[in-house]
Amino acid sequence: MSASPSSMSGAGAGEAGVRTVVWFRRDLRVEDNPALAAAARAAGEVVPVYVWAPEEDGPYYPGRVSRWWLSQSLKHLDASLRRLGASRLVTRRSADAVVALIELVRSIGATHLFFNHLYDPLSLVRDHRVKALLTAEGIAVQSFNADLLYEPWEVVDDDGCPFTMFAPFWDRCLCMPDPAAPLLPPKRIAPGELPARRCPSDELVFEDESERGSNALLARAWSPGWQNADKALAAFLNGPLMDYSVNRKKADSASTSLLSPYLHFGELSVRKVFHQVRMKQLMWSNEGNHAGDESCVLFLRSIGLREYSRYLTFNHPCSLEKPLLAHLRFFPWVVDEVYFKVWRQGRTGYPLVDAGMRELWATGWLHDRIRVVVSSFFVKVLQLPWRWGMKYFWDTLLDADLESDALGWQYISGSLPDGRELDRIDNPQLEGYKFDPHGEYVRRWLPELARLPTEWIHHPWDAPESVLQAAGIELGSNYPLPIVELDAAKTRLQDALSEMWELEAASRAAMENGMEEGLGDSSDVPPIAFPAELQMEVDRAPAQPTVHGPTTAGRRREDQMVPSMTSSLIRAETELSADFDNNSMDSRPEVPSQVLFQPRMEREETVDGIGGGGMAGRSNGGDHQGQHQQQQQHNFQTTIHRARGVAPSTSEASSNWTGREGGVVPVWSPPAASGPSDHYAADEADITSRSYLDRHPQSHTLMNWSQLSQSL
Repeated sequence: MSASPSSMSGAGAGEAGVRTVVWFRRDLRVEDNPALAAAARAAGEVVPVYVWAPEEDGPYYPGRVSRWWLSQSLKHLDASLRRLGASRLVTRRSADAVVALIELVRSIGATHLFFNHLYDPLSLVRDHRVKALLTAEGIAVQSFNADLLYEPWEVVDDDGCPFTMFAPFWDRCLCMPDPAAPLLPPKRIAPGELPARRCPSDELVFEDESERGSNALLARAWSPGWQNADKALAAFLNGPLMDYSVNRKKADSASTSLLSPYLHFGELSVRKVFHQVRMKQLMWSNEGNHAGDESCVLFLRSIGLREYSRYLTFNHPCSLEKPLLAHLRFFPWVVDEVYFKVWRQGRTGYPLVDAGMRELWATGWLHDRIRVVVSSFFVKVLQLPWRWGMKYFWDTLLDADLESDALGWQYISGSLPDGRELDRIDNPQLEGYKFDPHGEYVRRWLPELARLPTEWIHHPWDAPESVLQAAGIELGSNYPLPIVELDAAKTRLQDALSEMWELEAASRAAMENGMEEGLGDSSDVPPIAFPAELQMEVDRAPAQPTVHGPTTAGRRREDQMVPSMTSSLIRAETELSADFDNNSMDSRPEVPSQVLFQPRMEREETVDGIGGGGMAGRSNGGDHQGQHQQQQQHNFQTTIHRARGVAPSTSEASSNWTGREGGVVPVWSPPAASGPSDHYAADEADITSRSYLDRHPQSHTLMNWSQLSQSL
């Protein structure tokens, strides 16, 4: 990832005519910023630059709260750079960050470009592109590690291969030499004396008029900026960290670090966090404070999960869009937008789930245990496609982070080798008394249940009628009945798993019979694309889910394309939100009507077009070969549909798409375990339970870099 020695030549201190562009991205700080420190040491002019190009992220356009945080962080960074002597932070708005960056480098006559690494597939392609183009023009380009304790290629097993499970990965990290100490801010930055006409700044607009009122409320609870991140870290180290091992599961109190937004935007150095927590651990260990020592171990483990999310994305880039275990692509996800709407509006009838979803919408924040509860309910009980939930988290979380959210949702959906068993459903009632034993969290976010006694707060459907009347609750009116009963959900989940294994067995049989060569790895062959005419119809009347009844929605054995919910995207029309009492309007964004599931071919062009190449280079391999592949695909689809008892559609049977699924896929540090129900108490502190996979050892196929398209 770093520049070659030849590209670094001439970067020495004191060289005449040195003008260095420092490209800021998710490293919005002046402390422990290797790129900025290297530029300051070069003893030439330093031009700090930020390029805002959200269109490159495709469907993952930043949500409102994330954009608010970014705008405040850039202002804080600009002020800090000016105090160090820099003239200003140059900002550019573009649909292509590389084009904007190259134009800027040329216009100011820069000799060097320094930036810090990112590890998602889109950033890797973009970084390679900018290095290649600028190096060809004689510009020295150098990149640094500012986001991780160790580079992904540094952590390997005894055979030199990347780890595929978290526990051995983190054990290896802890056995490695400690990461380098964090760097101090530069004493001074040489300003780039450039006229405004040669280096103009674009005004970046992160919010519209309709969002300013809500964003003003965020400023009362959060203080973005790297200096505020240092204050937040100090407050956590000197306060909640001591009792973190005991209080981390309490959803009704500020028991977590609240550092994830600062880590995502790079306002806080992960190396600084690691070293300061280790210092606390050594001090408490020497004092015999076993509770404090255990708290440090658990908190560092959450840092390790963040580290692992980048590691997994780097070594298995398709993990942002596809399950890592090949057989999960056959799972028959339920396509039900009423369920999706009810879940995100907090109207499921399960108080802890509803309280969490309403807090998320109101504040852009969720306790990590509540994140696991609501996502587990989404995947296991409602059986909605996990990428829908991940996309909604991306749209609404302050700390939305592609890598960490993908890790969390894959873990919950059983898509990782050490993930939670897919056949395991946690009881929201038991989870409620575990994480909110006194019901204070539920009462705060569900005022309609505020007068309900604690005995019934997490399962009001079991409360006597007299208790409900005294609390002013009418189930099905001012608070909904459960959208799905857990017993019915368990039965439906077992049926779905049986169907998944039947389809997976048919796939393996087809591969063994030579009908579909190489089908055992889902990274090379994408899920069946939807016909172009298939649309996701949105209910236009207020949502009234069938209580205790089975769903009538169709199933699709693929991770569905997520309907966008960011306010920046144009909607076909305004819809009525789900409202169970039919008396009030809900202002939260709706799934747009007339949303087409685009064919995988179009999605491929979105990403592969960046790296040049893509489908065209693979689809022109000769008419005879294409017809042979098409016939193989048709034979396989026929086998699959026979297993399901349905006839294959014309569009499905004729699909011969062979490229990688396109798109770019977010800070959630998912806990080691979600606090399982009593039946699963044994793996409380571990994510390495493998009983589910041990029962099905034939399908543990992982995707890695070797299956990426050649355009990367």
